[in-house]
Amino acid sequence: MKESLKRYSFKAMGSLCELQILHSSRIEADAILSQMAAEVHRLENKYSRFNDSSFLSEINRANGNKRGIEIDQETEALFDHALSCYEHSDGLFDVTAGILNTLWNFKEITVPEQSQVDQLLPYIGFHKLSWENSRLFLPANMQLDLGGIVKEYAADSTARLARDLGVKGGLVNLGGDFAVIGPQPGNRSWAVGITSPKDNTPLMARIDMLEGGLASSGDYERFFVHKGKRYSHILNPKTGWPCRGLRAVSVAASLTTIAGSFATIAMLMEERAAKQFLLESSLAHVFMDSQGYIDGTEFMSVSQKNSIVNPARGSLE
Repeated sequence: MKESLKRYSFKAMGSLCELQILHSSRIEADAILSQMAAEVHRLENKYSRFNDSSFLSEINRANGNKRGIEIDQETEALFDHALSCYEHSDGLFDVTAGILNTLWNFKEITVPEQSQVDQLLPYIGFHKLSWENSRLFLPANMQLDLGGIVKEYAADSTARLARDLGVKGGLVNLGGDFAVIGPQPGNRSWAVGITSPKDNTPLMARIDMLEGGLASSGDYERFFVHKGKRYSHILNPKTGWPCRGLRAVSVAASLTTIAGSFATIAMLMEERAAKQFLLESSLAHVFMDSQGYIDGTEFMSVSQKNSIVNPARGSLE
């Protein structure tokens, strides 16, 4: 029986998500898609800072506990990746900056005083965490936020699950973070459009993907303007204030987790340094700078083609 594309859309991790797999049986495909969606929800329930019953919330409640808290292998692997990002970014990518979320409210237009920011900075710094065997020790008042890692990790984990279940071709889209399960029939690529931060420009670029992952980061979805100044939700852990560099970045890599880390680090950097960082990464990328200028590598050569499918930032066809 000929395989055809089976789709499943749902909401998770604050985003519209879509799973696509190639399968010959609608019934079997539905069962696989259900397991894939369950994997996304599992990771959301485990690591969401908005869920009081999540394991991440349990870790944060253990701050200051001299006995620490035991973490499992999956969580330890995420912390290993977070440490690598912290070191690679000279401290700009820091999952311990979660306490800043108590100060910055992007639903209400509130700009804190510098004195308020200064009070929280001593509670930020990945190097302040410590481990003993499988126990994590989180200093008092510190708060972790894995939001810059988990969605991308979930995309990779869900794609891996699909392969284990026998899927040969498909695509995971978690709100604009993509993981390729395998190519389309005939070894054809998946055409992914990158949504532009500009309202009057639907697409910023396009990439054709046969494998790996794609992740995007930008200031266009959560921000506010106060007294003529734009404030992004992406916060610099060293200053406690929103970053003011590139408008948007998309990166392709062997894993969505890696792509997301590079995109986030670039967003946290000063604009000129970010462009150099992306160039030196040797990863396919595209960005929009503060002046609205678009540039990149492999993305640009295919940005004008037609038949765009699966635009990033969660806008599904």
